[in-house]
Amino acid sequence: MKRVLSWLWVALTLFARPAPAQEETSAEPEANPGRPTVSTPATLTPVGHLQFETGVLDASHSPEFSSRFGFNEVLKFSPTSRLELLASGEPVAHYTAGGQTANSVADVFVGAQAVVSQGEGARPTLAVSYFHRAYDGGAPELDFGSPINSFLVLASADVKGFHYDANAMFNELGNGNVRRPQFGQSLSISHPIKGKFGVSGELWHFTQPFLRGNAVGSLWAISYAARKTLVLDAGFNRGLTGTSTRWEAFVGFTYLLPHRLL
Repeated sequence: MKRVLSWLWVALTLFARPAPAQEETSAEPEANPGRPTVSTPATLTPVGHLQFETGVLDASHSPEFSSRFGFNEVLKFSPTSRLELLASGEPVAHYTAGGQTANSVADVFVGAQAVVSQGEGARPTLAVSYFHRAYDGGAPELDFGSPINSFLVLASADVKGFHYDANAMFNELGNGNVRRPQFGQSLSISHPIKGKFGVSGELWHFTQPFLRGNAVGSLWAISYAARKTLVLDAGFNRGLTGTSTRWEAFVGFTYLLPHRLL
């Protein structure tokens, strides 16, 4: 399974070639970042274009670890205006847990997102998505764990100059042979500021069935649109409960390939 996923990752990258010139439109496509917030936009990436969401995250003081640093990558591709295919993973995670320091490949997820109702302006776009954990790397996880299966209901809209993404999450967590449901909610609100900059704030919550607790956090980030196809971001997350990761800091970028795939 690990080798198959690796080849799939390479194939997606190698086939990111421009389509024939006659199929290109004059308008430059625009990236649709899903990072760095917990919330995922209900809207999809431009049809036919491959999008990369790349970043690093440094976290400390969690029930599972004292420190953790990892690289993360998400690939998105929409073959139609109603369907988006996704793959996400961490190539490597460096962590200290139980007094031991180690490196590990973290989890890999694959999934799809479908638009149920296309909105515009204040009328929200509604979507659903499903993710499956294709590979379990065994690295210690953040507050919401490592779901075996995830089902999400998503809504996104623009209201009076503000953009919001709201998610309801229904996850299946596992601990050995025991599996339990997990429920989560998130709300992210963003607003453009001077020039190409933007700021976003988010509140999120996840139940923790194996800890018999709740993880709650507040995330704040700033973004800069270097161009339509490239958006840079940086920010931090503060855990608000005793079982939440106390601090997380992140930096990354979203890049949309400007040419369609073959």
